[in-house]
Amino acid sequence: MQASRRQREVSNDCHPQARRGRVVRVWPALWLVVGYLTLAAALPAGAHELGTESRPAALREVAFDQRVNEPVPLGMTFRDETGRSVRLGDFFGARPVILVLVYYRCQNLCPLLLDGVAQSLRGMPFSPGDQYTLVVLSFDPRDTPGIAATKKAGLVQRYGKAGAAAGWHFLTGGEAAIRQVTEAVGFHYTYDPKIDEYAHAAGLVILTPQGKIFRYMYGIEFSPQVLRLGLVEASGNTLGSPIDQVLLFCYHYDPSTGKYTVMVMNIIRLAGVLTIGAVGAFIVVMRRRDRRGAVPIRKV
Repeated sequence: MQASRRQREVSNDCHPQARRGRVVRVWPALWLVVGYLTLAAALPAGAHELGTESRPAALREVAFDQRVNEPVPLGMTFRDETGRSVRLGDFFGARPVILVLVYYRCQNLCPLLLDGVAQSLRGMPFSPGDQYTLVVLSFDPRDTPGIAATKKAGLVQRYGKAGAAAGWHFLTGGEAAIRQVTEAVGFHYTYDPKIDEYAHAAGLVILTPQGKIFRYMYGIEFSPQVLRLGLVEASGNTLGSPIDQVLLFCYHYDPSTGKYTVMVMNIIRLAGVLTIGAVGAFIVVMRRRDRRGAVPIRKV
């Protein structure tokens, strides 16, 4: 009888210590997650963006007009890097399309833009031809398939991953077809005959598999994570992982900057849900532990 009493006393003493020990182990990790989300929500929106582009006054007319949800002319005919005649619509239907507008003879901005696109695509787990298609279109009607092939070969080599040759397409075409596409996406550029160069905007356009404009991203460098989120959304959320869905819940695309910014209220809501879920799981685990560790009272 005395032994049974001692067993009950030991049991009653051990359970509170076990609970306190579990509290010490669980709560720091929980509040680390909550604290990170709260800190992200408290930062100014500009801290989460890639930066803003400052243009000279003479180039303010050279830009993209936002034409989200508008279709592109899929019936326009061009020539690819092999010289084969193709329709723009040949590259749509199965996956999102990244459209990049450059001219291949450019020695300044366009090579930087193409290199930035390749760097961003290399940082994504998506494969060209499987999760997305890249279409590079020259807006200079003097460019030829031979020049396009040279540009593609160099970019594919720098990209360094398999599948790019089949999933990337470098197009050239006539003035009328080029104008149809550039006007559809709101791309403005001007030609200076004195220096034989174009002044033009820098960026890319993400299109849906159905051929509608979905996202604009500006500049010559693009975060792989941001580009990935744009492709996931453009696909109708058929691409990506559950983590991508959480990120899309916490971030919102800002069309004025072409970037994703933090949704403060959604971050706070997610932090609250995580806290409640963690507390509930902690209570359930403790109750089950108490039931398993209880010492039955024996009658003497």
